[in-house]
Amino acid sequence: MSQDSAAALTAPTRLEDVKGWFWAVDQLLFDWFLKKQNGDPDTRGDLLEMGAYMGKSAILIGSYLQPGERFTVCDLFDAPAPDASNLVEMKTSYSTLTRRAFEANYLAFHDELPTIVMAPTSVVTDEVKADSCRFIHIDASHLYEHVHGDIAASRAVATEGAVVVFDDYRSEHCPGVAAAVWGAVARDGLQVICVTGSKLYATWSDAEPLREEMLAWLATREDLWHGVEEVAGAPLIRIGGKRAIAPALPQSRYKAPEPAPAPVAPKPTPAPAPKPAPKPAVAAARRPQSKVRKLAKDVLPPIVTRAIVAQRRSR
Repeated sequence: MSQDSAAALTAPTRLEDVKGWFWAVDQLLFDWFLKKQNGDPDTRGDLLEMGAYMGKSAILIGSYLQPGERFTVCDLFDAPAPDASNLVEMKTSYSTLTRRAFEANYLAFHDELPTIVMAPTSVVTDEVKADSCRFIHIDASHLYEHVHGDIAASRAVATEGAVVVFDDYRSEHCPGVAAAVWGAVARDGLQVICVTGSKLYATWSDAEPLREEMLAWLATREDLWHGVEEVAGAPLIRIGGKRAIAPALPQSRYKAPEPAPAPVAPKPTPAPAPKPAPKPAVAAARRPQSKVRKLAKDVLPPIVTRAIVAQRRSR
């Protein structure tokens, strides 16, 4: 399918637009494990996801694919279920799942599709080389017998030190996953690194070095709660992520443009301050009359006084 037809189908503008259950705490842990592997020159291998739904976790996993590596996604998509019990599960839980929707979502974030195996996960060991995968995410069937087979397949294809992630290991609607995973811990040598509310992270190798590095990293995170508990004779890190801050996520090619900043209105030019009103002119003060003049005014007859004033004015 071309990128244009994929865009017409869904065109997610961000990872959050893709349907699925992939919380920020698990996005952080996927990012931590995969970045750690990519930064280690001695760690090489392919990537594998069993059960993809609409591609939300696959999109994130695919962003850590390095040159020369292969990313395989195995899912039934639209293919017929292999047996009646699995068919019932597909119809009740994943009625809208299609390969076209997965491809549309994935191509919104990546230039090329992963290797898609549209079949039950029981074929994984036929499609993926033994000892080839460094990171494996299992989120396919919830039925015990199928999860048991997925666990065996993960052991067959895992490299030394590979990380295997199991979804829904404790949900009430899928006890088969819990039974299969903890059975592998008790009997088959699967070692648990840590758990979140949704996923269990384990390895078929020695888990202690990864636990030590993770505890050092968790000590720097204020958004994650963690504790250590002894389970099945080994320490297990419990992580709470209600306040988890997601890592930098893949960007969609259909990302909505950032809104243009609102134009800033120019500040109005302040009106010039009014000039102060001129002060009223102060009337010139009269010169005080001299004592002689005052005396003449008091003792001379009015007719003489008026004559003297008239004479002074004429001067």
